[in-house]
Amino acid sequence: MSLKAIHVTEVPSLDNFPENPSLCASRFSPGGLSSFKIPKFLVVGHRGHGMNMLQSPDPRFSAFKENSILSFNAASKLPLDFIEFDVQVTRDGCPVIFHDDFIYSEDNGVVYEKRVTEVSSSEFMSYGPQRGTEKSGKPLLRKSKEGKILKWCVQQDDSLCTLQEAFEKVEPKLGFNIELKLDDNLVYSSDHLSRLLLPILQVVCDYGKERPIIFSSFHPDAALLVRKLQSIYPVFFLTNGGTEMYYDVRRNSLEEAIKVCVEGGLQGIVSEVKGVFRNPAAVNRIKESKLSLMTYGKLNNVAEAVYMQHLMGIEGVIVDHVEEMTEAVTEMMKPSNRDAHDTKPKPNFSERELSFLLKLIPELIQH
Repeated sequence: MSLKAIHVTEVPSLDNFPENPSLCASRFSPGGLSSFKIPKFLVVGHRGHGMNMLQSPDPRFSAFKENSILSFNAASKLPLDFIEFDVQVTRDGCPVIFHDDFIYSEDNGVVYEKRVTEVSSSEFMSYGPQRGTEKSGKPLLRKSKEGKILKWCVQQDDSLCTLQEAFEKVEPKLGFNIELKLDDNLVYSSDHLSRLLLPILQVVCDYGKERPIIFSSFHPDAALLVRKLQSIYPVFFLTNGGTEMYYDVRRNSLEEAIKVCVEGGLQGIVSEVKGVFRNPAAVNRIKESKLSLMTYGKLNNVAEAVYMQHLMGIEGVIVDHVEEMTEAVTEMMKPSNRDAHDTKPKPNFSERELSFLLKLIPELIQH
């Protein structure tokens, strides 16, 4: 991968980003970011009510259109703390919510692709169902990881949406984990990065109000820059934790992620859960660095894996099976009840047993 390293000192601070608490007051701790701490074990809905996997036989992966107002509001009815979604900026400077780098459609049977950041906001919104009408826009297709072009069919469809719409139309108490989405295969200059981030920050400032907000990004320079541009909202560095390798070495391990966060004043790490299970000793090093740690990945749809992370001191999980995992976490957080009526006793590991499990887990998930 060819992500270019930049020096955040080259980019001026966002001087007009207000410190007015009535506009930008989403703080987790009274002391601000210097004393940032996640107050409870968080459950975060991935792309709202869960991502779409169009080839999966599991109907949960096609229940709601991912990254849509419908999906976000469905998630808000569950005991979730946050939803996570991906934000990109269109050619005319509008932050929109969409995961893939390219949008796919067809015209007279011919499939074509357009980069999301190279279309206007009006063209972006013209794909798929059209809000407020019964009309359909241009066909919306999706390219699978295997390169197959698929119709984007879900059980409950919805229009594409902008970041502003999400702030205006989603339950205000539901936290937003805003992933700053950039293309792994592009080189970003400091000016280009700032042009992409400033419109997002402006929408957050204008519409964030009291909503809890976390920024995150797989791109270290984007994470560092958004931290430099504002000091209100926590910024987390996303990493695969060594489960995949990249040209930029800062992305290749939890140890590198710790260095990025400590040197750049970030508040935490979001790691692929396998990266943590393969290197459980890193959890203590992250804690010693006074950083928060959350995870994402398929294993977070398994209740036992989530419970193990809670025991390890991990502070939150991003999940797709939101209904099952919110129920499981609610159950695991209840005080232990060891009387005869306790039909679902919780696992109760001694420190020795937990140490053994943490040594065993890396061996179990190597392949």
